[in-house]
Amino acid sequence: MDLLIFDMDGVLIDVSKSYRKTIQRTIQIYLEGCLGFKKRGRRGWVTNNEISLFKTVGGFNNDWDLTSGLLLYLLSILGIPGLPKRERFSSIPEVVSYLKTKSSRIIRKTTIRLKRKDLLFFLKKIKSKGGGLKGIGRILGASWEGWVYGKGDPDRENLLKRIFQEIYLGRMFARQYHLRPIFYKGQGLYLQERASIPRKILLALWKKVRMGIASGRPRFEAELALRRLRLHPYFDSMVTLNECEEEENHIFLSTGKKIRRSKPHPYSILRVGQEIGIPNPHCAYVGDVVDDMRAARAAKKHLQILAIGFLGGHRNRKIEKESLLKAGADLVIERPEQLLGFVSEETVS
Repeated sequence: MDLLIFDMDGVLIDVSKSYRKTIQRTIQIYLEGCLGFKKRGRRGWVTNNEISLFKTVGGFNNDWDLTSGLLLYLLSILGIPGLPKRERFSSIPEVVSYLKTKSSRIIRKTTIRLKRKDLLFFLKKIKSKGGGLKGIGRILGASWEGWVYGKGDPDRENLLKRIFQEIYLGRMFARQYHLRPIFYKGQGLYLQERASIPRKILLALWKKVRMGIASGRPRFEAELALRRLRLHPYFDSMVTLNECEEEENHIFLSTGKKIRRSKPHPYSILRVGQEIGIPNPHCAYVGDVVDDMRAARAAKKHLQILAIGFLGGHRNRKIEKESLLKAGADLVIERPEQLLGFVSEETVS
């Protein structure tokens, strides 16, 4: 084997206490602080298990999209009237004021209960409709889109992203976005991240093969994690959300078409291969979600590459292993040490 490419979240980095908790806190602040719903009990609005299950249907590689999808699902089962039209605003406080006004009229007149439907059945329907936010849209229509402001810039209309980034980055938010935090002023949850693969294993792999990263993170957040956890010396190339968006903009300027280049598109994997510069490399890509495996499978048209599913800290191992294999995984591993034996065998052969 010549090249080993990693996804970051859930593979290189344990994000169970960072991005996963950020999703949960964002939903809590959005529903309670911006819409005025009463605080949920100990279980909260959404569990780690439900977040994991959402990722198995595909199309939710981006955590902002995933949070929007979870919000739409929760709103659809809360028993509130739909709000299909999304108004236009020029600032986040205007969005919050509008949502509070709209929701207060409903909450005064309606008994709000979270009647959870069969989540697996709902997710099966999303998958049958193509996954992601498009799949949810094909099931729910535009009925609740007016409640969820998750598009645009975080200083104007993207309320969901504004809350999410404030929570994840904490005091780093103002430095990165040059905006004053509104919803969260504590320590960023990125500080809770830990390496999923010990450095001694990465060192052993580094001695055998070249390594790269194909991640859906923004570059700033990817570099932040690598520096904090001292992982950057092991990787010769990293392609992030920023490079995918730059390619999308280039395509749009050239053709006028909006075509996504983030996973499950193989662009990030293929670009890592190009940047490493090994002629006709024998590669493997290690990812933990359906979109990772779909991206690796699509990359096979251009590269000799194996798709390796990584379960890591997943709770629904049976369900998630099946989803990875169906999405195109050639094999699924549960421990990072398994990569050492696998790479040694492939290198010898």
